[in-house]
Amino acid sequence: MLSYQVTVRNPSGLHLRPAGLLCGEAIKYKSSITFQHDGGTANAKSVLSVLGACVKRGDEITLICDGEDEQAALDALVALIESGLGE
Repeated sequence: MLSYQVTVRNPSGLHLRPAGLLCGEAIKYKSSITFQHDGGTANAKSVLSVLGACVKRGDEITLICDGEDEQAALDALVALIESGLGE
């Protein structure tokens, strides 16, 4: 299991479009991928779960990847989030 804390930098936080991008990337991997935010845990492969986390710009989330391709998944998701999720 690997984890990494990252700050959401895109202007609107994880609203529908960036949540869709995050989930689209997460589902490419076999590993379990979740993130923790504000005391809760969200499934990064579920758009509804990501939206329900109510992540805003400047919030820190802890990505948690567990499985056979966890390092590749973590690297890709951190890069995507740090790039601004397309915004």
